[in-house]
Amino acid sequence: MDPQPLFSQLAPLYAALDALSGPLLRIAVGAFLIPHGALKLTGWFGADLAGEHDVFGQAGLRPTGVWISVIGLIQFVGGILLVLGMFTRPVALAETVMLIGTAVCWTRRGGWFWHRGGMEYSLLWALAAFVVFCQGSGRFSIDALLGWQL
Repeated sequence: MDPQPLFSQLAPLYAALDALSGPLLRIAVGAFLIPHGALKLTGWFGADLAGEHDVFGQAGLRPTGVWISVIGLIQFVGGILLVLGMFTRPVALAETVMLIGTAVCWTRRGGWFWHRGGMEYSLLWALAAFVVFCQGSGRFSIDALLGWQL
């Protein structure tokens, strides 16, 4: 038996929001990753590229230039693809792995809480990317427009 809304008048609103929640999460995850990738690849947003090399080196990711480029591309290009809803599942899986790697290689050093540089924030975004992987692109996407179900 399906649960019934406590306020049945809100059922149409809930149905409409349900259809939007997946694409909204997909677009948000992508949009939040794009500037992080741009920072690594171009130095935009006041990036300290020498500092990026130090961070990646301290995390044990060498050669740092290669890792910065790979992760920057995953964030930037992957973020754009998620916003567009193109190749959604493989991209969301790559983002999930990258974000778990961030938690394991870097933010775990700060403990749990994000305000102390901990891994809470990285893992929250990893979980959000994993939900996008599980749900797929949804109907408001290039994948859906082209009839793809990856």
